[in-house]
Amino acid sequence: MACRPPGSSSYTVVIIPLRTSLYSLDALRCYLWIKRLKDLEKEKDALCSGLEILEKARLWYLQQLQENRERQVNIKTNNVCQDDAAEARSCVLRSRIQRVNGSLGSVMAEPNVTSTSNTSLPDAVADSDLRWHNTLLTQEVSDKNRQISMLELEKDALLEQLNELQSH
Repeated sequence: MACRPPGSSSYTVVIIPLRTSLYSLDALRCYLWIKRLKDLEKEKDALCSGLEILEKARLWYLQQLQENRERQVNIKTNNVCQDDAAEARSCVLRSRIQRVNGSLGSVMAEPNVTSTSNTSLPDAVADSDLRWHNTLLTQEVSDKNRQISMLELEKDALLEQLNELQSH
């Protein structure tokens, strides 16, 4: 789902001869107009890139759902539980998916900065900074939780080894 064919450039060069000085109000308006067009083109490219990634993510989610259904059927029919490593991978995957879902939800819920809203641009920037800081903290907590899970698995394995050694 691409917005434009690969290899095509979406940027346009505009040369407008001005009758007056480069420091005139008309020159400034022209410069700001061209700058805004350039920013809109960059935004469009980012949105198109996001659409491509979302399409790949959608296919990945569908594949994960199918694999999940197959594991559920396998557990129901064979009465086999997951091993600890598979359970840890599932936990890590689930936390990453939740983080991605939260990020996408926050992007879609953010008010449009260019719209005429009550929040000023500095407030929007501060809000964005707080969201970024929150994302970093959430990622750090997820990493720590992953480390804790791995340490707990190691502890369980060591306790098992200790019990085996004591029984011999």
